[in-house]
Amino acid sequence: MKDKQTETSAYEIDLLRIVKVLWSKAWIIAVSCILLGAVGFGYARWHVTPMYESSALMYVNNSSISLGGASVTISSGQLSAAKSLIDTYSVIMHSRMTLNAVIRKTNVDYTYRQLNAMVRAHSVNETEIFAITVTSADPEEAALLANAIADILPDKIGDIVQGSSVKIVDRAVTGTRVTPGARRYVMMGLLLGFVVSALVIVAADMLDSVVRSEEYLMQMYELPILGLVPDLRSPESGSDYGTNADRRQKT
Repeated sequence: MKDKQTETSAYEIDLLRIVKVLWSKAWIIAVSCILLGAVGFGYARWHVTPMYESSALMYVNNSSISLGGASVTISSGQLSAAKSLIDTYSVIMHSRMTLNAVIRKTNVDYTYRQLNAMVRAHSVNETEIFAITVTSADPEEAALLANAIADILPDKIGDIVQGSSVKIVDRAVTGTRVTPGARRYVMMGLLLGFVVSALVIVAADMLDSVVRSEEYLMQMYELPILGLVPDLRSPESGSDYGTNADRRQKT
């Protein structure tokens, strides 16, 4: 029981020492935080391209359709079947035929592969409504492409899926930013600066084997102090050995 209390006391003393060491080097921590915070701001300002998303909403009509010669009847209660249709429509939307038609209509300078990577479709809350979302560095361009796909897709789907009905629920508007802003990168830089500088300071203190006081020996090793060697160069020692005596000898 006594040994456990001794270990707990030593642990508390070590924590107190770490806090004191960090406090004594607070200016280093502050400088590190400022420098890495500035690096984070510069990275966000000049190296991170802001990205914007814009979405158009479309409705999958629950009716009897024919796909590949097979007739499928979908009721309003069969949401899983509607979701399956959305997956089918998503494949058609990502097809080269559809996206090349979008490129021609909007006159954007993208290849099929580039535009394909910018577009995605997903069900809204597992309903018959699905969203066509376009991600672009230009908020206006994101809305332009999303609306172009919404205009072209129903005809493309109608040519493939007989009896289908896809209608626009809501057109896309100017995109909203989805990539992190400069504030987030600054906060990450500040946090990284604090963690790295604190770890370096604590590690340097733990690796420092210099004994600077008798209290340190008593706390770390619990050994009695048998005697002390005074610092003869210190004014408190009362001796001028090594200082004034040396100067008198030289003169």
